[in-house]
Amino acid sequence: MNWRAFDLNLLVVFDGLFREGSVTRAGRRLGMSQPALSHALNRLRYLLKDQLFIRTPKGMVPTPRAQQLALPLRHALAQMEQALEPETFVAAQANRRFSIAINNYAAIVVAAPLVAAVSAAAPVVQLDLRPSGTLDVFDRLDSGELELGIGTFGAVGERFGSAAVLEDRFVAVMRRGHPTGRGKLSAEAFGTLPHIEISSSGDDTGFLDRSLVTRGARRRIAARLPYLSAGVVLGRSDMAATLSRRVAEAMVRDSASTLQIRELPFTSPTVRTSMLWHRRLDGSAAHRWLRELIVSVCRGL
Repeated sequence: MNWRAFDLNLLVVFDGLFREGSVTRAGRRLGMSQPALSHALNRLRYLLKDQLFIRTPKGMVPTPRAQQLALPLRHALAQMEQALEPETFVAAQANRRFSIAINNYAAIVVAAPLVAAVSAAAPVVQLDLRPSGTLDVFDRLDSGELELGIGTFGAVGERFGSAAVLEDRFVAVMRRGHPTGRGKLSAEAFGTLPHIEISSSGDDTGFLDRSLVTRGARRRIAARLPYLSAGVVLGRSDMAATLSRRVAEAMVRDSASTLQIRELPFTSPTVRTSMLWHRRLDGSAAHRWLRELIVSVCRGL
């Protein structure tokens, strides 16, 4: 193959198709018409002597050859993009997208102020916020499909950079006028309560069970509910939920004053939220701007 005559734009088309699995969505992502993208795909097929993507009822499925090419090409495109990126990032003039994986805590606490801050500073920049619970965040940071993750991460490899952005602690949430009264709960009262567990939170509340066991009690989980349902159920019952304070404050604000926050009778562990990125982006002016903006937003929470 004569690489000097190879149109590098075709690699961008390949990457878009592999990411989206659809000619229509890939065209929308790349700003190309469907006929133009189909023509580019045909050129790729001819040059690489492979069908690359097979049309099925579920979309465009990559062939083994396409799967083999996808990751090295994505790395190459990311390196090219970084090499050609301006040394400075002018947010007010920038026109690009940032793809960020966020956990449920960040979705409730960070997303709204972050979107507002980006919109104010960089009106044309688009944020693509994705739920991290459905993704392999490390793999997608490696591949370049994600540029950042915000959440609680365990041990990370040396290829990743990270920075803590928020710390929080757990509190109890229940309805106003609850039979246990106000203020800090006693361990005995807390142990007798029916509890709601937020099914999508990912919070480690095992410390509650360990603390209760030392007092000869056990937490009774009466219901496991998604966050959006939990506030309504708490407001109409004598159940309680244990949540990170900022999440609890958001739930109370949304409850039209039907809920209250109570301090736990046990010492709460610290919940740390961090941002995570691949170190190849350390020197990116745009990425550095985003990281600094996130730190600034979280400092104000």
